[in-house]
This record gives sequence, C-alpha cells and structure tokens, in this order.
Amino acid sequence: MQVDSKSLDEFYDLTDAEDYFEFFELEYDKSLVNVKRFHILKEYGTMIRTGFEKLKGQEDKLLDFLKFSLLKVYGDFKNGYAPSAADVWGMFENGKLSGCMSCTPQAGNSCGC
Repeated sequence: MQVDSKSLDEFYDLTDAEDYFEFFELEYDKSLVNVKRFHILKEYGTMIRTGFEKLKGQEDKLLDFLKFSLLKVYGDFKNGYAPSAADVWGMFENGKLSGCMSCTPQAGNSCGC
C-alpha cells in the first residue's frame, strides 16, 4: 500500500478533508465527506497521532499508516458510524469549543490547525 512519490511535507500542507483523499488517490463520496467532514477529520487526527509517535523517521511506513487510517475512519462513517452526543459534547471545554473549531477559519474555510 506504499504511497508512491508522496512526502510528509506535502501531507503537512493539506487542509481540507478532500485534500487528504486526493493526496492518497482514494475515491470517496463527496456528499458524505461534506456532511461528516468535521467528525471524519477529528477521528482521523486522533487515530494518526499514534503513528506520528511510533513511526518517527520511517516516512514510507508512516505514509502507509496515514492512508490506512483515512480508509478506516472513512469506512466507519460510510458504514453508518455517528458520534454520540457525549463525543460531541466532549469537544467543549468550559462552555467553549476547543481544538480546531475554536479558532477563526482562514481562506477556504480551513483554520490550518
């Protein structure tokens, strides 16, 4: 599943959910990604954190892991996964949004967090 001619530097430049699918040359349902983009990116971010910790210095393996993780998260949502209200409320801290949704989006509706 190695991602040919892709680099981590290119991966770090990605901002929108669609960018990740296009980077890994994966087919996806645009309407599903449009509706579930925040949840997909949140789950994806959580999942890939471990890869970045455990695969330092192994760019090819890390890129494979990043692609696999996106496929896993997307597959979960495609098969009907929906975050619970507790998951959504967990994004709030002291009555305010935390994480990516707490900043002001830049051009293209992406904050770049």
